[in-house]
Amino acid sequence: MKIVTRMLQQEIAAAVAMATVAFLALLMFFDLISESRFVSRTGIDSYGVTDVLVHLLLSAPMHVYELLPICVLIGAVFVMARYAQTSQFTILRTGGLGPGRALSILLALGLAFTALTFVVGDYLAPWGERTAQLMRARHLGQIVAGGGSGAWLRERQGDDSIILSVSAMKPDGRTVDGVRIFHFAADGRLQSQIRAQSADLGDGAWTLHQASEEVFQASSAEEAGATATATAGIHAIRIEQHPQMQWPTDISAEMVNAAILKPDGMSTLQLFNYVAHLKANGQSAQRYELELWRKVFYPLGCLVMMLLALPFAYLHFRSGGIMGYVFIGILTGISYLLLNNVLGYMGNIRNWSPLLTAAVPPLLYTLLALGIFNRMVRRQ
Repeated sequence: MKIVTRMLQQEIAAAVAMATVAFLALLMFFDLISESRFVSRTGIDSYGVTDVLVHLLLSAPMHVYELLPICVLIGAVFVMARYAQTSQFTILRTGGLGPGRALSILLALGLAFTALTFVVGDYLAPWGERTAQLMRARHLGQIVAGGGSGAWLRERQGDDSIILSVSAMKPDGRTVDGVRIFHFAADGRLQSQIRAQSADLGDGAWTLHQASEEVFQASSAEEAGATATATAGIHAIRIEQHPQMQWPTDISAEMVNAAILKPDGMSTLQLFNYVAHLKANGQSAQRYELELWRKVFYPLGCLVMMLLALPFAYLHFRSGGIMGYVFIGILTGISYLLLNNVLGYMGNIRNWSPLLTAAVPPLLYTLLALGIFNRMVRRQ
């Protein structure tokens, strides 16, 4: 039985690798066309063909992460259908390969692909995406936050609230431009605001460059207890210019990166820390919490795909039709990814539970696969 296990797992792994390489080559070709528009533009340095190729290599782990579940399904369906077509699986069943044993063989390989997907998605892909963006920014300029509107963050300092925005990030990942900091008192009154041309992000404090600080105080009417809005009747009492100043904060460079970069390019730990920061400061964390749970459940899609592939081994046909079943497998995988993405968008819009939204697709397709497998085994 060890020989059978090794044979099945090696053939499925080889088929998955071939499918992944084929799809990866196609996606990288599309990326090459997209990146070619940046070639020969001038910035700090020129952006040439070599830089484009390096950018494609750095973006490859993210594509592998996105492709692995569907490629696992395609490879497994191809091997299982071919075994059924050539009656090899029937011979293996006659030799003692029962449904439970066959399921355990595929699930063991599925666990390996699940671990691979987690490692690629949690370590290689975020590193590659960030390095690729910083490399492009090093040649073409800077990373603009929020499509030009800036990235906004919030922090509590005691009873006071801090709201700040940055307009762009430098290629080093630890320097930002266009910094604005608004300091609000516990009663919602604006106490001060700081505008800085740039800032170096440090641990526990930021170093602001070319900063202008304006400090406000309440008008006499407000001090007497008159009803007014948080910003009515205030006036600046001091305006100071600082070539360089230290501003204490617990907002780290990783949090700023999280606000600027796409959430799907962040690791699970980065998402967890950023969600905790948003909740601690009274901000909406729906989008990032949903992405966090999708990050947790997405690698499990490889196990689901293995469950969906096994029933193909119990089909009865001798010639032709194998590509048709592979096509059915592709459509099934696409439907899984489509449902996962649609529920993600709907959950974000309708404020559904992030945990349930991310867990529904794998649970639904697992039940579907087990139901089909159970029916087909009973028919044997």
